[in-house]
Amino acid sequence: MRLSIRIPLSAVILIILSLIFFLYHNKNDKISVSSFTLKNHVNNKEKQRTLNIDMDIRENLKKTVYMLSEEIGSRGYLQADALESAVNYITSELKHYGYDVLFQPYEFEGRIYKNIYAEIRGKKTPEKILIIGAHYDTVTGTPGADDNASGIAGLLEIARLLHNQTFDKTIRFVAFTLEEPPFFRSKFMGSYVYARSLKENGEDVEGMICLEMIGYFTDKPESQFFPLSVFRWMYPDKGNFITLVSNLQSKDFLNRVKHIFKKNTDLPVESISTLSIIPGIDFSDHRSFWEFDYNALMVTDSAFYRNPNYHNIGDTPETLDYESMSKVVFGLKSAIEELAKD
Repeated sequence: MRLSIRIPLSAVILIILSLIFFLYHNKNDKISVSSFTLKNHVNNKEKQRTLNIDMDIRENLKKTVYMLSEEIGSRGYLQADALESAVNYITSELKHYGYDVLFQPYEFEGRIYKNIYAEIRGKKTPEKILIIGAHYDTVTGTPGADDNASGIAGLLEIARLLHNQTFDKTIRFVAFTLEEPPFFRSKFMGSYVYARSLKENGEDVEGMICLEMIGYFTDKPESQFFPLSVFRWMYPDKGNFITLVSNLQSKDFLNRVKHIFKKNTDLPVESISTLSIIPGIDFSDHRSFWEFDYNALMVTDSAFYRNPNYHNIGDTPETLDYESMSKVVFGLKSAIEELAKD
């Protein structure tokens, strides 16, 4: 007997549609797997590239700190040869990165001292200037790894990272002489001489970022001290963060820098905008820019409020945290990129 099976047309159509859906779904799965594999590969390459960049930053920071504090050593105001060696090193690094380097020499008691500067000229509004500065001298007799080879190392590394980019505004990198006593808070500070020249020339400085001791970090409890006891309730007691410091006039500028910094690095950052009468608030080259009514802030590990080696022979390269320093540099680099493009 012959068995005859009839399949309704609607069922045939349903089977065909199901088959098409199955094939299409599997095809998409293959594409998704392939896309996932490709995306994973791209992400891994990006992670490796970021890792390589971070390693480059750390090694460059370490190289500069060792050169200034160990190879050259103490760079006090009467140590002309050491100061000149520091000038030559900073100049050669900037030139190596492709910059034209200029000097601002000035005289004090028959000796010539030099500020060093280079810039990325803005394309759209070159008259608007962002200044990144750090001092290269030390207290006589100290290696000055944190104070302030770390700041100069950060300055040079930011200059290296930004060099091949185009910006609307001008970015200027300045290495100052004679920040330390007996010149501190005087008109003979390198930064005062430089800021005064900007004012006399009518230059439009949108803001100045001062790198002052950016290398000492510790996770030890009760390692962070403060100028006033009330600050203990406002800030961490572990010295594992970087601090942005400004006067009240520069508060908006500081807040912009801090906001961008936090987006681009996981290093903890604290800030304070207050009166200069608080001890330590004006203890570096940013003070000179406040004197001429420019917005300015200091980036610091808080100096003697944290680093036990401040202004003594223990301020050596091996006491610094180059990984945290590299995060400071990357955060500031990111902030400067945004500030210079709007």
